[in-house]
Amino acid sequence: MSLPNEPVGPLAVLRYRDFRLLWVGQVLSMIGSRMQGAALLWHLYALTGSPYALGAIGLVRVIPLVTFALIGGVVADALDRRRLMLISQSIMALLAAGLGTWSLLGLRHPWPIYVVAGLNAATIAFDGPARQSMVVTLVPRERLAQAVSLNSMSSQLASVIGPALAGLVIAQHSVGQAYLVNAASFLAVIVALLAMRPPAKDAEDLRPAISLPAVLEGLRFMRRSRLLVSLMLLDFVATFFASANSLLPVFATRILHVGPTGYGWLAAASAVGSLAGALGMALAPPIRRQGAVVLWAVFAYGLATVAFGLSQSFAVSFLALAGTGAADTVSTVLRQTIRQLVTPDALRGRMTSINMIFFQGGPQLGEMEAGLVAGWRGAPFSVVSGGIACLLTVGAVVVRAPWLRRYRGVEVRE
Repeated sequence: MSLPNEPVGPLAVLRYRDFRLLWVGQVLSMIGSRMQGAALLWHLYALTGSPYALGAIGLVRVIPLVTFALIGGVVADALDRRRLMLISQSIMALLAAGLGTWSLLGLRHPWPIYVVAGLNAATIAFDGPARQSMVVTLVPRERLAQAVSLNSMSSQLASVIGPALAGLVIAQHSVGQAYLVNAASFLAVIVALLAMRPPAKDAEDLRPAISLPAVLEGLRFMRRSRLLVSLMLLDFVATFFASANSLLPVFATRILHVGPTGYGWLAAASAVGSLAGALGMALAPPIRRQGAVVLWAVFAYGLATVAFGLSQSFAVSFLALAGTGAADTVSTVLRQTIRQLVTPDALRGRMTSINMIFFQGGPQLGEMEAGLVAGWRGAPFSVVSGGIACLLTVGAVVVRAPWLRRYRGVEVRE
């Protein structure tokens, strides 16, 4: 797929037409999705004024995610991934349009927001494995790290623009308008998927049946890889304790007093750091001690979380949140690269779905934990204690999983 004289810069993967189409479509679509994510939290807090209500959004998301993630991975391995994405993206567009219309007509209760959040999470359980597994087929293996870094950059770029736009749209118009913008943004990725030229289908006998044995096959593969197990557990526990995003409306209104526009910038702050981290990863030379760098990145994430919880200044809070984003992106890029390289293509959808349970389940459950602790002892205590727990988690992994600390990025399948 690649030629020896092709450029090797961080944007070289955009030379591949289908990857370029998917990447551009995802950037535009994710801007809308990040708008909706920030708008949901603001809307909930405006309706309820309760940290518990903000924490509950994590529980509402994690239950369908865990319920459908494993079957979503099997479906991504068994069916055409492009068609699966077309269906999932269309469903999420309809959900956003419905919530936006209802909000404009006069939404008075929080339960429709929870319903849409839960249905979105169930849809993502199918969309995520299909999307991540398809990326691997669009670029050569030697370009995979660049593709992962560029995808991370697109996600973080959207996470900068989306929440900031959400704050502006809410302040100038209404929260319902933010939902409708998200609904329209899905057209970008749908058009990109329709324009792609999918590769030849795999032989049918290489595709798994949608069955319990197929699910168990993926679980057995993960269990045999202590490297993957330790990476997933590290990510889950660290993000469970150090998740502070759901409490941003509390910090914006009660501690920093910055209103919806300032809230939008706070919600975008971690993405600003993430974008810088992703750009640095794309431009950096190959990292030799990948396991040690992952551990240091998660440790930095915990320190930045503590700094945010202690801050009384908008500028310091913004920088601390940016620090969490930069550290998280370095860790995420390395973990995704390691996982994709050690996983056979026939199992990529299932491994992505298993990873989603840890990667997204940790922050979602963490939002619930953060809301409960904030309701009990206040938002700053919730964030600071979570950051300290993240630091202790890294220390435990250093002691109990020395193979991760010694991992040097050898691209082999265990």
